[in-house]
Amino acid sequence: MTLTQILLFAALALLAGRFYKVVNRNWLLFVASVLAVFWLQPASAIRNLFFFLPCLSLSLAALVWSLTLPRDVGFKREDWRAVALLVGLALFLSATRYFESLCCLTASRPPQIELVAFLLVLISALVIIIFRLGRGRTWLLNLAVLFILLLFIVLKSEPVALRVSAGLRSLGGQDPQLASSLDIGWLGFSYIAFRLIHTLRDRLAGRLPQVSLRDFVTYIVFFPALTAGPIDRIQRFQGDLQRNFTLQPDQIFSAGRRLVTGLFMKFILADGLAFFALNSINAVQTQSSIWMWLLLLAFSFRLFFDFAGYTQIAIGLGMLFGIFLPENFDRPYLKPNITAFWNSWHITLAQWFRSYYFNPLTRFLRIRNLPVWLIILFAQLSTMALIGLWHGLTWNFLAWGLWHGGGLFVHNQWVQFTKTRRIVRNPKLSLSFGIFATFAFVTLGWVWFALPQPADALRVLRILFGIAA
Repeated sequence: MTLTQILLFAALALLAGRFYKVVNRNWLLFVASVLAVFWLQPASAIRNLFFFLPCLSLSLAALVWSLTLPRDVGFKREDWRAVALLVGLALFLSATRYFESLCCLTASRPPQIELVAFLLVLISALVIIIFRLGRGRTWLLNLAVLFILLLFIVLKSEPVALRVSAGLRSLGGQDPQLASSLDIGWLGFSYIAFRLIHTLRDRLAGRLPQVSLRDFVTYIVFFPALTAGPIDRIQRFQGDLQRNFTLQPDQIFSAGRRLVTGLFMKFILADGLAFFALNSINAVQTQSSIWMWLLLLAFSFRLFFDFAGYTQIAIGLGMLFGIFLPENFDRPYLKPNITAFWNSWHITLAQWFRSYYFNPLTRFLRIRNLPVWLIILFAQLSTMALIGLWHGLTWNFLAWGLWHGGGLFVHNQWVQFTKTRRIVRNPKLSLSFGIFATFAFVTLGWVWFALPQPADALRVLRILFGIAA
C-alpha cells in the first residue's frame, strides 16, 4: 500500500468509528475489503487483468466457502445479501468505465459491463453447483488445495508465468511476443492462498467453525493484511467480528502509535536503506570486502524495517476497525539462536507451516520407525525449502531455505547434545555470542535472498570473506 492509501484507510476507520451505532461494522468491513481488492490491485500490461484478478480472488473465496459448508447447512438470508453485494459491487465498478470522475477506483478503465456480467453468471453457477453437490466432500476439499497450489506454482515460476502471460495476451488480441513473467501481478495471492488452504485443511480436520459468506470473504481479503500479512486464523478473526466494538480514545492512541511506528520504519528507515542495500547491480560493482559487508547489513536491516513496518501498519489499521491481528515480529535480530529467530520472524508464516506441514510430516515419519535425527533433518530441510520457494521458484530461494533448514537442524542437535552433558559457560557471554552468531548467520543467508542467481550469491560470499575467485 502507498502512503496515501494507508492514510485514507485510517481516515475511513476514524470516520466509521463514530457511526457504529447506526452502521453495521461487519458489513462495512465486507464492502471496504471487497472494494480495496480492486483499488489496491496495480495495473497490468495484459488487457483487463487488473480487474479480473480481484474478481478471481473474491470468486475463490466464495467457492471455498461453499465447499467448506457443512452438508446440513444452507444459504441464509445474510449469505444471499453478501452474494448480492459481491455481484453489485463488481457491476458497479465495471460501470465506472462510463463515468470518468469514478475512474480512480480501479487502476485503469474497467472492462465492458456485459463481459463482467457474463463472468459473474459463470462464477455464481459454479458456486451453486458446488453448494448443491460438492460441499463437505473430502476429495473436492483436497482437490481445491491442489488447485490453489497449482495457481501458486504458475505465479511463482517464471517460465510458466511467462507462457501464461503470452496466452492471456493472445486471448486479448495483444502481441504475445511482448509477454513478461511480471505481467501477472496478482495482489496478495500468496496470503490469500495461505488463508484458503488453512480453512480447507481445518474443514478436513473438523476444526472449521461455521462462518457466513460475508465474514469468510472479509477474512480472506481483509485489506490491512492483504498484501503482506500477518496470516490470521479464521477462528480468531471471527471472534473479533462477533465482539461488540466501539472505538475508544485509548484504542485510537494505541493504533496511532502502531501506525506512526510502522510508517517511520517502512517509509523512512527501509526506503532510506534501499538506496545502498545489496542488490544485483551494486553486487557486481563492489569488489571490497568491507563495502560488501556494509551493503549486506543495509539489506538485512532494510528487509526487517520494511516487513516489520508494514506489519505495524496492518495491525494499527486493524485495531481501528476492531480487528486485532496477530503479532508477526518480536525483535528477531536480538535472538540467541536460529530457532528463537524463527519463532520471532514472520511468526504467523512459521506457525502456519508448523501446523499444516511440519507437524503432520513428523507424525507421519515417526510411525515409520525412522531415526529421530533423520526425521528432524528431513522435516526441517523440507519445511524451510518450501518457505524459501514460497517467495519464488528459483534456485536462490531454495538455497536460502536450505541454509536456514540446515541451521535449525544443527541447533536442534546441539541442544540435544548439551542436555546430557555438563558444559560450563558464562551466561552473559553465551547470550552475547549467541545473538552475534545468529545475526551473522541470518545476515549471510540474505545473500541468497537478495540476488537472483546462485553464481552472483557465491561471488558475493567469496568477497565477504576475502576469498579470491
